[in-house]
Amino acid sequence: MWTPVARTSRSPARSDDIDPSGPVRTCVGCRKRAAKRELLRVTAGSDAEGRPAVVPDPTATAPGRGAHLHPTQECYDLAVRRKAFGRALRISGSPGLPSTPVAEHLSHACPP
Repeated sequence: MWTPVARTSRSPARSDDIDPSGPVRTCVGCRKRAAKRELLRVTAGSDAEGRPAVVPDPTATAPGRGAHLHPTQECYDLAVRRKAFGRALRISGSPGLPSTPVAEHLSHACPP
């Protein structure tokens, strides 16, 4: 006969500082988990010249696969260095990096 077993320990991937009341996502830059509302969603799109690029989706309403990133220059730089956008968005190559619309969005959102 099957009996349920209560779990006594928490998963090491789960952090106590995350608000469990909403969705949790992982930043593609620093790989830390955070509430979805704290992260910037990015998608595969095109830049002003029509070339493939990673574009910001601050309203999180664009169709298609998305990735999440802390809205900081540090996490963006880590994601570029690790080539995380291509893997997370499942696109080949490194589209328009490092001069992507995401970098421009972050420079306007987070002045130095």
